[in-house]
Amino acid sequence: MRANLGLLAITLALAASAANAQPAGALTPADCKAELAAVERDMDVARSRGQMLRRRELAEAHDLLLARCAPAAPLSREAQIAKVEKDIRDLRTELDRAQEELRKLKSAVP
Repeated sequence: MRANLGLLAITLALAASAANAQPAGALTPADCKAELAAVERDMDVARSRGQMLRRRELAEAHDLLLARCAPAAPLSREAQIAKVEKDIRDLRTELDRAQEELRKLKSAVP
């Protein structure tokens, strides 16, 4: 429930910033930096607590923020490849952590 409240707060913050008098989809650099830092912090907390679904939802919110904050120029092919490779590394790391946690739970004596 608490994870959903955090995601709801992020969604509301995104909606509120979109409602400002700025051009559609544009945030000030300070707003972008603050919101990205908050989402990254929440992602780290979710990862440390093993909340992989919440972490994935926050990663999607992070990607949306990046898209809104980034310049209009599309990513180069190399940058897209690097981003996907990083995403794969991150997901593998999460999977390794989740599998380790599962092994610990299974090996624990009830």
